[in-house]
Amino acid sequence: MQIPRLHPDTIEEVKLRADIVDVVSEYVVLRKRGKDFVGLCPFHDEKSPSFTVSQTKQMYYCFGCQAGGNAIKFVMELGKRSFADVVLDLARRYQVPVQTLEPEQRQELQRQLSLREQLYEVLATSAQFYQHALRQSQGQKAIQYLQSNRQLKEETIQQFGLGYAPAGWETLHRYLVEDKHLPAQILEKAGLIKPRKEGGGYYDVFRDRLMIPIRDVQGRVIAFGGRTLTDEQPKYLNSPETELFSKGKTLFALDQAKGGISQLDQAVVVEGYFDAIALHAAGINNAVASLGTALSLEQVRLVLRYTESKQLVLNFDADKAGTNAAERAIGEIAELAYKGEVQLKILNLPDGKDADEYLYSHTPEDYGELLANAPLWLHWQIQQIIQDRDLRQATDFQQVTQQLVKLLKNIANSDTRNYYVSYCAEILSLGETRLIPLRVENLLTQIAPPAATYTKPVSAKKAWGGGKSHSPLPTERSLLEHAEALLLRIYLHCPEQRQAISDELEERDLQFSLSHHRFLWQQILEISSGDGETKNFSFPPNLISRLQDQFLEFGSEMGLISHLFHVNEKNQKEILRTPQVVQAAIACMDLVMLEKRYRHFLELWQQTDPEAEPERYQSYYQAFYAEKIKLQKIDRQRLFSITELL
Repeated sequence: MQIPRLHPDTIEEVKLRADIVDVVSEYVVLRKRGKDFVGLCPFHDEKSPSFTVSQTKQMYYCFGCQAGGNAIKFVMELGKRSFADVVLDLARRYQVPVQTLEPEQRQELQRQLSLREQLYEVLATSAQFYQHALRQSQGQKAIQYLQSNRQLKEETIQQFGLGYAPAGWETLHRYLVEDKHLPAQILEKAGLIKPRKEGGGYYDVFRDRLMIPIRDVQGRVIAFGGRTLTDEQPKYLNSPETELFSKGKTLFALDQAKGGISQLDQAVVVEGYFDAIALHAAGINNAVASLGTALSLEQVRLVLRYTESKQLVLNFDADKAGTNAAERAIGEIAELAYKGEVQLKILNLPDGKDADEYLYSHTPEDYGELLANAPLWLHWQIQQIIQDRDLRQATDFQQVTQQLVKLLKNIANSDTRNYYVSYCAEILSLGETRLIPLRVENLLTQIAPPAATYTKPVSAKKAWGGGKSHSPLPTERSLLEHAEALLLRIYLHCPEQRQAISDELEERDLQFSLSHHRFLWQQILEISSGDGETKNFSFPPNLISRLQDQFLEFGSEMGLISHLFHVNEKNQKEILRTPQVVQAAIACMDLVMLEKRYRHFLELWQQTDPEAEPERYQSYYQAFYAEKIKLQKIDRQRLFSITELL
């Protein structure tokens, strides 16, 4: 049906009730920063968060792409939906009465909106019916199972609204349709009954099962989970997808756990209903269950709303099945963990037990201690890789190294990756401290291989004036020589770039490494600065002419740099890409300086006795490792290889 024009009062009420942090958190993982919240912008691709949400102003804004607005506009832009559709959707969610400007259409619209309310009513009534049946004679085996097998107290049974679905084929159907006069179509839409394939009529979906209500964040029943009390399969049966219930967007017990999650700044996710119920019964009230599916982004964003530090603990069995369950449960959130957007931890309970079983023989304090010591997901992943491997055996060592490199490559956050490179290097060194830097270098090389040396032959150029030929250049030039030559040619022939080049060299404290290039640069500095200093250059317009005049007395040096004073067709193409060339050339020069410092500190570290001078030993190690990290960052900053420009 076409949505009629909504009354302004309805629109204003939606704006008042729809909290922007609540709305945006469904789509973006937000972290609190000061008064506001920040996250990765959903409207453009970015690695560093520039998207901010202000709860006080009820506005969002991205400093990267300049997207901004209120909660309504956010949902409109993200989902490419109409204004009226979004307002109507938010009105349903926040229970805002809907008014329209066309009275003749109001009745049909209200009928559409009332469907959800009817579903809520039917499910609430069904939950009461199941709770009542639990106390009857036919529910005795269910209540005994809860009290004896699950060791649940009466207060916990009532807290979670546990019940029993009688064994008859039409018990619930008769009660709701014949006694309560509720439409069978509504029961079917709620997932409580199904039409018979033959003979007409309906039958109950849940029969002779222990019933566990599934509630939304507001505590309203939206579905059920039914556990068999016999050998019937499946052991657990969930309601089908309905207007109210989506398995991949729901977490069991979140309505009970959201307060505890906020208070403890941590969410614990278990696999089964009774794991979550047992934890709450033991006073661990920040636990939810994933309904047996791989965690979806929607589920993660839903629960992370309530934890400022975005800490999520997955608690599954320690056996092989539990390990597989943990890997399956991680699902789509691995990418968030690699980016550092979620503090994901893994808790494997000993002896292959789940949380419910563990608490039969251990105290809540025991569980809390395990929870506090749960390893971060990446630590857990690394332990899974090296488990049952003998790193002293060449084959195992090679396979483990390859798997670790694959893992490290996925880590987007550079600081996190650097930490785990060092952590993995320590593991691979097998206690030999002196081997750590070699393992670090090996891992870094495999994660980001260094740029290849350029080997394209370059023909000799004619010397300026007199027709004499200068000494031929080497047939194989290093990456550095080409970078420095390009930078000097741009400086000579592009006056508009001279200030930028000078500033970059001074800011990074860089010098030309090759003697003939360094000599030319010194002459440039002397001509360009009237006072002989290297600052406040005058950049004379006749720089090339003056250099040529000055070099008349330096024949040997001139032979190595005279080609830089001339621009042919190929050189002209290079200069057209001036900003990129400058950036890449500066990066190459920076790499050389960093490599020198790296080798210097590495040599000092290797020459230091760790037992005699432990502080100096550690200092040199940190210094050379820091230089290595800088090398990797600089190499990644180059937009392209210098070899592509020649």
